[in-house]
Amino acid sequence: MTPHAPTPPPARRGRRVVLTTFGSFGDLNPYLGLAIGLRARGHRPVLATMPFYRSVIEREGIEFHPVRPDGDPSDTQLLARVMDARRGSEYVIRDVMMAHLRQSYDDLLPAARDADLLVSHPITFATPVAAEKLGVPWVSGVLAPMSFFSRYDLPVFPNAPWAKSLERVPGAARVLVAMARAASRGWVRDVDRLRADLGLPAGEHPVFEGQHAPGLVLALFSSLLARPQPDWPPNARIAGPVWYNGATPPALGDELEQFLEAGPPPVVFTLGTSAVNAPGSFFEESIAAARRAGLRAVLLAGRHAQVSLTASASPDVKVIDAAPHAALMPRAAVVVHQGGAGTLHQALRAGVPMLVVPYAHDQADNAARAVALGVGRTVAPSRYRAARVADELKRLTSDSVAAARATEVSGVVSREDGVAAASDAIEELLSRV
Repeated sequence: MTPHAPTPPPARRGRRVVLTTFGSFGDLNPYLGLAIGLRARGHRPVLATMPFYRSVIEREGIEFHPVRPDGDPSDTQLLARVMDARRGSEYVIRDVMMAHLRQSYDDLLPAARDADLLVSHPITFATPVAAEKLGVPWVSGVLAPMSFFSRYDLPVFPNAPWAKSLERVPGAARVLVAMARAASRGWVRDVDRLRADLGLPAGEHPVFEGQHAPGLVLALFSSLLARPQPDWPPNARIAGPVWYNGATPPALGDELEQFLEAGPPPVVFTLGTSAVNAPGSFFEESIAAARRAGLRAVLLAGRHAQVSLTASASPDVKVIDAAPHAALMPRAAVVVHQGGAGTLHQALRAGVPMLVVPYAHDQADNAARAVALGVGRTVAPSRYRAARVADELKRLTSDSVAAARATEVSGVVSREDGVAAASDAIEELLSRV
């Protein structure tokens, strides 16, 4: 909007906004948090996603609409394939989302027909198709900078992290992005077939420009992680992170609280809500590393790993299923995590140095951005061994520069309010339709 353009009329209250998402809690929480924010402004949000999350969504009083595919995000066999660095993204898109695309479209259609606006996730591929078929306005969301696949800010690809170094070679970034487009085009042919069956014209690449809405693209990540680039969609806005992290106020419980009070700040080891179910030897190596470094540790090991690891606990090592990141991370000496967008933002807000161990998808790119911010370091899972991790922890706990930078970054990130900024942008769009 230019400085002299007339101010659009406010969006009518009570608009029905259908938000679609798929994946782990790291994918659900930003959309659920945004739905709660829209409801507070008088709108009628509906969260359309996998049936597994029905109770979580309805507990917040948000209307739920089931959309396949369904699944259990704690399924260890499924997560082992999802979190594979080489083939994980292909598996999720081709073997999960494309295999159920027509079911997703059919499930979404009843809710979409009554909607004033649809909001998509990067891999809810049925949403753009339904929006176009029904003529319903559409907003797309992205949770991490990698979703823009910018040749001016080349992402770190999980199966080829070395390729980022080619960014300085003239023309190399353009070639790499073109190769990624070509390699992934076959994954999403079912979108082309669905569009043709519905009488829609051929669309753009669903994983690249086709995922971005023509009206508004909401970047639900911190402005510190990326700046808008010339090849971003012109209607993209960096709204900031959505801080929703569960229905109940963050509380640590008496047992964990007593452990924290009993000594110096521990290292917190977590793999978020996906990689925790395909951890490899992460937790065993973490316990050994903390002992080598002479540091206390809290391991958020999930239900499956907690049982086998409890015997390894000691007065200086606490193994638990989970704990609210917002309450625990600020009390850590260092946070060691997988680099998922939700976990990364909680670690940035906590204001402590971090060690990122990226498994798949956008995690390697998120890790590189954290390193570039000066708040931490990164180690590949294949090199995550106790001796090396202990050295990294000693370095981070003695690095006053990283500690100061983490505090500075926390001050900026803590002030970002993705719900408010995204809601403002959505209402501005609604006022024009």
